[in-house]
Amino acid sequence: MVKSILVIAAHPDDEVLGCGGAIACYTAQGIPVRVIFLADGISSREASDMAELESRHLAARKAAECLGISEVSFGEFPDNQLDTVPLLSIVKRIEQAIANYQPDTIFTHHIGDVNIDHQRVHQAVVTACRPQPHHPVKTLLFFEIPSSTEWQPPGSAPTFHPNWFIDISHTLAIKQQALEFYQQEMRPFPHPRSQQAVTALAQWRGATVGVAAAEAFILGRHLG
Repeated sequence: MVKSILVIAAHPDDEVLGCGGAIACYTAQGIPVRVIFLADGISSREASDMAELESRHLAARKAAECLGISEVSFGEFPDNQLDTVPLLSIVKRIEQAIANYQPDTIFTHHIGDVNIDHQRVHQAVVTACRPQPHHPVKTLLFFEIPSSTEWQPPGSAPTFHPNWFIDISHTLAIKQQALEFYQQEMRPFPHPRSQQAVTALAQWRGATVGVAAAEAFILGRHLG
């Protein structure tokens, strides 16, 4: 039984895109969900400033409140440049969060995403969750991010082949509402990071397992 969840995401909005429906399912059951963001999400942009950073943080807090998330924290690693940061530095940040929160379940990025920050976070999480005796994390799940996961050409990286699904038929509307707080990051359809495309993906993932809507994951490890 899941008792405590930590979502480790590169940027604000990844948590909603990747597992927002699942988060809402768990928090509705009273299961605490905490989120840490590792990159600031804006420093790679030509015109980034403190006001924009604060706006992004505010959006993340509002989305968290919408989903019922217990706590969010923000890292200051450079956006789209996590490959310039020593892996050990990222691992230590994650290890500290695991020590603080003692999650039994972690959701994070798939290794095959186009976005370098997503790849780096995946590597750091796997390293921080080495299966050592008495380690609290029993389940590792890797999510997909529209406009990153599916943009990786075949053969360039591992393909996202989900083998774990969470029914979000009753929380898809909450996921859609949470995404409204990230309007600056959303795009018009047919961009995959549009409300219509995100909804279509959830409906397709659901249809593949016989429900109205689902989020899909790759199971990295599960200790029952």
